[in-house]
Amino acid sequence: MQRAAQRIVEKLRLHGYEAFFAGGWVRDFLMRRKPKDIDIATSARPEEVLKLFRETTPIGASFGVVQVRMYGHAYEVATFRSEGPYLDGRHPSQVTFSGPRQDALRRDFTINGLFYDPVADRVIDYVHGRADIQRKIIRTIGNPLERFAEDKLRMLRAVRFACALSFQIDPNTWQAIKQESAGILQVSWERIRDELLKILPGPNAGGALDLLHESGLLGHILPEVEAMRGVEQPPEFHPEGDVFVHTRMILDTLRRPSPVLALAALLHDVGKPPTFAVKERIRFDGHVEVGAQMAEAICRRLRLSNDETEHVVALVRNHLKFMHVREMRQSTLKKFLRMPNFSDHLDLHRADCLSSHGNLDSYKFCKLKMHEFQQEPPSPPPLITGRDLIEMGYTPGPIFKEILDRVEDLQLENALATREEVLEFVKKTFPLTQDSKTGVGD
Repeated sequence: MQRAAQRIVEKLRLHGYEAFFAGGWVRDFLMRRKPKDIDIATSARPEEVLKLFRETTPIGASFGVVQVRMYGHAYEVATFRSEGPYLDGRHPSQVTFSGPRQDALRRDFTINGLFYDPVADRVIDYVHGRADIQRKIIRTIGNPLERFAEDKLRMLRAVRFACALSFQIDPNTWQAIKQESAGILQVSWERIRDELLKILPGPNAGGALDLLHESGLLGHILPEVEAMRGVEQPPEFHPEGDVFVHTRMILDTLRRPSPVLALAALLHDVGKPPTFAVKERIRFDGHVEVGAQMAEAICRRLRLSNDETEHVVALVRNHLKFMHVREMRQSTLKKFLRMPNFSDHLDLHRADCLSSHGNLDSYKFCKLKMHEFQQEPPSPPPLITGRDLIEMGYTPGPIFKEILDRVEDLQLENALATREEVLEFVKKTFPLTQDSKTGVGD
């Protein structure tokens, strides 16, 4: 990847243009982290880049950005630019093509404002970014209030970089975030979502949750999570503390979670604050059902896809079922263990246990049963369908689900093995009546 990017730089240089690697790649290179995508900054205008390279796509020509493909990889090649005021909190009112110094000064944080010359093997630093990397500091380039006024999302990015890199946020930058935190709601929910889904599965996600709270950002974008603070839990089950502490511990306990699993972990107990009650002890009656509804509303607010939303809601809705796995009928247990994305359910349960009472008996039981069930032949196809029920005289309706679910359970328990046995069972257990003929269940 680096060889192809260097080839682009060399070609631009050959035609008289300045060109460097820019931004995050330089930061990661200096920190000896595995760099990701390489972006290139150049004095060449977009139309000149389009002429020089064969495989190109203008992806932001008005901002001077062209995608160049080289050796099977895609690279963003951007013209050095300076920017006018950000009147909408996201886009500059005007863009002026400029030189490398002006381009560095318009960027967000000093650690992201560096250039690297791959030909001469040297770093170009106009913003003291190398010093801040050595000091492990997240600092805006220039006045933090101005940088955040340009794009409010930079406040969330500061939290992400601080936690991902184990850096501290510069006091002036931090004070500006706290002062401007309410402005995060000027950012589209799609952009907030994208940033959150980078923060939550990242390193030190629990620390990120603390920073989001302390900055005031959490209360604006996820007030339902902010409400977890101070909500006590029964100490015999949760010696770790309140719901917020428990949640931040789960985020740190998950092992390389997907963004969706991490979000579900954040929201798994979101129903506890509104259902908190003290009876014979602290109780949260119905918090799973309430939490599932709240999680769905939050996912909709964050503009997650339907599939992602269903996944998050399923994880929230089912996270307490592990308490009952050893009492489940075999058919119920098999259905539970064969739920879509069950590995995520199991990972969430493990983290939930380790972040509270520490008892992993149900987790180990499920792992054992999953192994046992894998040794069994695959589940047999259904021995009866809705069409069969219609032919038997039943009218489609709720009773169909009741009959087919019961038959499936008995099949899974090996109590019914042939079609003839199933038909006989249905006739005896669900005799044809006026209700079954009209599709009404008991």
